[in-house]
Amino acid sequence: MTGTTGPTSMPVGGVVPARHLEDTPADLLVRNAKVFTGDPRRPSARAVAIRDGRVVALGDDHDLAPLVGPATKVVDALGRRVVPGLNDSHLHVIRGGLNYVLELRWDGVRSLRQALAMLREQAARTPKGQWIRVVGGWSAEQFAERRLPTVAELNAAAPDTPVFVLHLYQAALMNRAAVQAAGFSRETPDPRGGQIVRGRDGEPTGVLLAAPSALILYSTLAKAPTLDAADKRTSTRHFLRELNRFGLTSAVDAAGGFQNFPDDYATVIDLARSGELSLRIAYHLFPQTAGQELADLRRWTETVKPGDGDEWLRLNGAGENLTWAAADFENFSEPRPELASDYETEFEQAVRLLLENGWGFRLHATYDETIRRDLAVFEKLAAEGLFPGGNRWLFDHAETVSPRSLERIAALGGAVSVQNRMSFQGAAFLDRYGAEATAHTPPVRAMLDRGLTVAAGTDATRVSSYNPWVSLHWLVTGRTVGGTALHPAANLIDRETALGLYTRGGARLTGEQDVKGILREGYYGDLAVLSDDYFTVPEAAIPGIESVLTVVGGRIVHAGAEYEGLDEAVPPVSPLWSPVAHFGGYQSGGARQAAHMAEAVAESEQHRLWRVARGSGPEASAPPFHDPCFAH
Repeated sequence: MTGTTGPTSMPVGGVVPARHLEDTPADLLVRNAKVFTGDPRRPSARAVAIRDGRVVALGDDHDLAPLVGPATKVVDALGRRVVPGLNDSHLHVIRGGLNYVLELRWDGVRSLRQALAMLREQAARTPKGQWIRVVGGWSAEQFAERRLPTVAELNAAAPDTPVFVLHLYQAALMNRAAVQAAGFSRETPDPRGGQIVRGRDGEPTGVLLAAPSALILYSTLAKAPTLDAADKRTSTRHFLRELNRFGLTSAVDAAGGFQNFPDDYATVIDLARSGELSLRIAYHLFPQTAGQELADLRRWTETVKPGDGDEWLRLNGAGENLTWAAADFENFSEPRPELASDYETEFEQAVRLLLENGWGFRLHATYDETIRRDLAVFEKLAAEGLFPGGNRWLFDHAETVSPRSLERIAALGGAVSVQNRMSFQGAAFLDRYGAEATAHTPPVRAMLDRGLTVAAGTDATRVSSYNPWVSLHWLVTGRTVGGTALHPAANLIDRETALGLYTRGGARLTGEQDVKGILREGYYGDLAVLSDDYFTVPEAAIPGIESVLTVVGGRIVHAGAEYEGLDEAVPPVSPLWSPVAHFGGYQSGGARQAAHMAEAVAESEQHRLWRVARGSGPEASAPPFHDPCFAH
């Protein structure tokens, strides 16, 4: 970038301030770009101008040159692809922010060798009394070794520091120090729906199994120390910046377990009041205590209402659970859970309460068996005129939803939010249900063909990674993070359609389709300048895309590559021993990771040859991962 346009502008050669338009200049101009607007009226442009947080003009560079004033920030996109800001329609962003700096992220790590090296390094700097937490965003399938770590490896890497490693919603591994810190002993009973695996002596081995409920995993993690208020604030700002790094400008928070209202919302509310949010958040409220759900919902409907807030932070409704008894579990390594035969009574009361008070909701439902039962309740209320009733509602996940259920959802005015949980759990689903069922799990193409509003997201941070490009890769290829093919061409969608689920789709779920989701005059000035062209890179390269410049409401909230230093400052990571302070978040690769990967592949090949020589393995390929701890 060369030249000068004024003391507060970004220099770009060939652009001269238009002094006669100084009274109405743009605040920000992105030029020399391949702009995909997402707007069928004007699908493409070369430049975007933003003023007062909104798009004021799109066109060619010379068309928008008159909007450059002395104070205009001008960014040369250098021919890069620009897209509307991404919107994750199901992200546990509030909970994720409160814990981000405490977590050692294995998202994107390509080998178990590297993952364990990171663990050893972190153990050396973690102070006494703190835990090392590896919480979500990874799968054994992504590693070159194609296996999980063992408890023995955790003990060797961190003999004295408690280590908790969550693997999807299937299991957790704990080293000896973590078992002691959590207070598990031979006398500790198994919780309902969970199992503490024990050795011959009856003592816990360090393996926890969701059987099928993940509550044992949640509740154990909740025993670890938390941050103070100041560090929660810093942690949240860094997590939002990490999301901005991938081009995310909005998210719909799906609430979740151990996220109490209003206490756990205080940090984002404080950041919103001080103008320090870098991501637009529409949030939901989730009753936390079984048996108290109706009381919580009633209290909330009497004190707050959907739409409260502003364009940065606003209440969107209830869910993703309304009553605990109505929630199924998405642990595909276990059989489908059988829900209580009478959950509909309380569930109907909850839905009725919400609709009568003008509240929309989102509803966790993995299996069609659950969806059919929920729809029967909705249809009963529809006979009274409560559905669709003008309130936005949707099913989340819906992996095994049937064609008939899709018709019923459409008739009731519902929508669907899909997440790439199959990127991480697809191999387990394939093993249990077979290729025919897996081919349309979830049936995204059928949802769209039916005319439903469909939005996409990740369900991060405790299952999938928060990297939206991993999810977009799954949508267009039907493959897991380890490369397993799940979906045939008939259930895949093209790249433009997939991007629409991450932009316009999320905006529709929050009723903001008239102000965001596309780049059009009058819409929010939310966009991302991409490191690689999403529309032309090889499919395998899609997960590696990042944003080199992310803009939310005309503010540059993330800047990398040639633009490094143009974004807003964030405070240093605190505490200083934080894994994020040393490793960052999502691991995008680089020489160090490539070296670990090469070593892991070589080691894996040596192990295969060793097995073959002893007649215990196939000659043509590496053995599939099998850990007897998880044979259940």
